[in-house]
Amino acid sequence: MGEVYRARDTRLNRTVAIKILAAHLSSSPELKQRFEREARALSSLNHPNICHLYDIGSQDGTDYLVMEFLQGETLADRVRKGALPLNEIAKMGAEVADALQVAHQAGIVHRDLKPGNIMLTRSAAKLMDFGLAKPTALGSSGSAFAPLLSGVTVDATSAGSPLTSLGTVLGTIEYMSPEQIAGKEADARSDIFALGAVLYEAATGRRAFGGKTKISVASAILEKEPEPISAVKPLTPLLLEQVVKGCLAKSPDDRFQTAHDVKLQLKWMGENANQMAAAAAPSGRTRRDWVLWSALASLLLLLSAAGAMGWWRTGSPRPVLRATLLPPNGTQFALLNRNGPPALSPDGKRIAFVASRGGKTSLWVRSLDKTEAVELPGTSGAFFSFLVTGLELHRVLCQRKAPKNGCQWRASDPDL
Repeated sequence: MGEVYRARDTRLNRTVAIKILAAHLSSSPELKQRFEREARALSSLNHPNICHLYDIGSQDGTDYLVMEFLQGETLADRVRKGALPLNEIAKMGAEVADALQVAHQAGIVHRDLKPGNIMLTRSAAKLMDFGLAKPTALGSSGSAFAPLLSGVTVDATSAGSPLTSLGTVLGTIEYMSPEQIAGKEADARSDIFALGAVLYEAATGRRAFGGKTKISVASAILEKEPEPISAVKPLTPLLLEQVVKGCLAKSPDDRFQTAHDVKLQLKWMGENANQMAAAAAPSGRTRRDWVLWSALASLLLLLSAAGAMGWWRTGSPRPVLRATLLPPNGTQFALLNRNGPPALSPDGKRIAFVASRGGKTSLWVRSLDKTEAVELPGTSGAFFSFLVTGLELHRVLCQRKAPKNGCQWRASDPDL
């Protein structure tokens, strides 16, 4: 509905943005009313995360707004490159939520919150385009909130372009709340629903509710739940999932009731983003455990196969071995890199592994008929357990020749 020009304010020597009604729309009373509505809304709001209005006027029949010039990219453009990192989502979301809270306290509902109306600058996110904003105290006409399905034609759209409908429906359908689609009154919680859809898209790179037609999108918003963020991004912290879910509740009463509540959650998440990301990522211990259990499963499979072959040869059943191996108290398994998995003795009675305590590794041996493992003396700095030919498990000794030469390894006679 508008055209925006970069301009120079010669009086104050600053760069500004001048927004005018497109020439072919200037004769529309409804669009002129929206233009005036945006000016009134912006004039009543002064917030670092809302695009500032500097001046308003008309010249030669052309209405214009002089606004803050924002240098950056819209969130829509940014999302096309991929999902945002957790800390950026938290920062952007908290700033937009703070801007919405200020607008709501001033009695203004934005009604068209979407990634294309959020500008990402170097300093902060800026909420823009209040052309569909509604003063809550003034109420609304029935025509402005006519039910979507009563006046919408089935229309295909490209995946990159949101579905915007003029006249019958005010807003961008992909981000509209269920009550707006159903033709009910929009309030602050409608903006919170849109904020949830924006956060979902920033976190996944895809829209929360999609479809090839306006009706299919509207139906999804009314009846379906979006795919969990963690299904798209497995390392998503639970808190972000809960915040988005709390915004996208179908019933306004089940959502966050104020944008301020959303801001507090996102602000805390931003302050703890690194810890949450580390907690969500697979830990080294988890990887070690996976390697351990994989190794043990392979060993048990080999034992079972050996037992089956022995029974087949002799015709008599052989005992089945089942064992669980846990790291000794105060230690943890050292299974990655050159340490390798545990090693089973050829007679199947003992198992050797490398464990670390306080960052130092050593060899441990456990008889499978006992519950405790024994640390082998003189194996400080061990990095691999192995079996030699024969029926006995041999221990490995580290002989210190000189600091510069490191460890020299040799196998000794069994002493267990």
